Amino acid sequence: MGKSRLRARDLAAATPASRDRYVDLLRVASLGVVVLGHWLMAAVTAEGQVGNLLAVVPELQAVTWVFQVMPVFFFVGGFSHALAHRSRPGYADFLRARLQRLLRPTTVFAGVWGAAALLLQLTGADGGPTGVALRLVTQPLWFIGVYLAMVALTPPLLRLHERWGWGAFAALAGGALAVDVLRFAAHLPYVEFLNFALVWLAVHQLGFLRADGMIRRPAVLAAAGLAGAAGLVALGPYPLSMVGMPGEEVSNMAPPTFALLCHGLWLVGAVELLKGPGTRLVARAGVWRGVVAANGIAMTAFLWHLTAMLGVYAALFGSGRALPAPATGAWWAQVPLRFAAAGLLTAGLVAVFRRFEAPAAPGPSATGGGPAAALGTVLALLGVLGLSVTGFGGLLDGHSATLIAVPVTAPAALALVLAGRLLVERAGRGARSRRTRGPGA
Repeated sequence: MGKSRLRARDLAAATPASRDRYVDLLRVASLGVVVLGHWLMAAVTAEGQVGNLLAVVPELQAVTWVFQVMPVFFFVGGFSHALAHRSRPGYADFLRARLQRLLRPTTVFAGVWGAAALLLQLTGADGGPTGVALRLVTQPLWFIGVYLAMVALTPPLLRLHERWGWGAFAALAGGALAVDVLRFAAHLPYVEFLNFALVWLAVHQLGFLRADGMIRRPAVLAAAGLAGAAGLVALGPYPLSMVGMPGEEVSNMAPPTFALLCHGLWLVGAVELLKGPGTRLVARAGVWRGVVAANGIAMTAFLWHLTAMLGVYAALFGSGRALPAPATGAWWAQVPLRFAAAGLLTAGLVAVFRRFEAPAAPGPSATGGGPAAALGTVLALLGVLGLSVTGFGGLLDGHSATLIAVPVTAPAALALVLAGRLLVERAGRGARSRRTRGPGA
């Protein structure tokens, strides 16, 4: 722990004055809110069934308009990707540099849970609450799949941004609206899945606009987004909740809707309005050291936070004490204790697995290798999304789930992730090797 504090302190002290520290604050704060939201929304019954607190207390769905902050993370990603690609324009080199800190900890997470699931099934211990855990633990991986797509598409979308500015964002937003029209008015099958790309890439495009100082009226952006989301929800068929709800006919999240894009506009405008006080806050040395330290472990913590939460509930079940019914007074009274326990367990898991998130030393810029890197990214993306829908239950039974219209199993999805990671890494190394040998080698 002392070494990690020293490293964070040294990195914080070496931060150039030109760095936008507020963006780093938004990154860790948004992921932190997501983690706490997952811990809070898990309404586990005494029988081991996992429900959603927002379904138990529907009045709480309104708070998702403030605490559904995943659009903020993708917005920050767009900002960071624009700067990173401009500093390392080679496609294979850019992909490898950006994806390593995603794919290394993700493959380790998937490998550990895959091995645990296999052992549990072989010993017959994969039923009941354990089976629920095997199904749930991979669900947040959809976020990493979407982020992989954002990284892969940054170069062409950045070129569109540099030529068209707000017009490139408007094209993506218009496409998202058209998809919803075809979905709800024309009832065109499968068209809604296009919005996994269009909605989130539109939010990502806002990050490009921020990188070039083109979000000049955040109050207008926030007001327009809030009014648009409110109008769409009031008129239907969009639900109130901005997160997914079990059993709902229409979700704003899976797949994303134009209402969620409006929600993203409102949040982006809001965080831009808070830029002044946020920048002053993160300028404090102690706060900045905390942000630097948190950024160094953010992906590891995100990957393992549900494991920690499930571990806390497993301990509660193992104690033999009856769990209080969700949303009762006794349940709310336990929330601080459950959060503290989950936080401690997450910290322990981070201590074990954080080394896989550590960035590699940057090598010389590379050219070439783009097609292999792109293929690797696509394979990894499909694998991660596949794991998010299948979970790790029934590995030996051929259990499958449908990814859009294609059945996928957990072993096949894991193989895609591993193959994709190897392709991306080898493409970057191969490109640098060719450049070192020169054209006459």
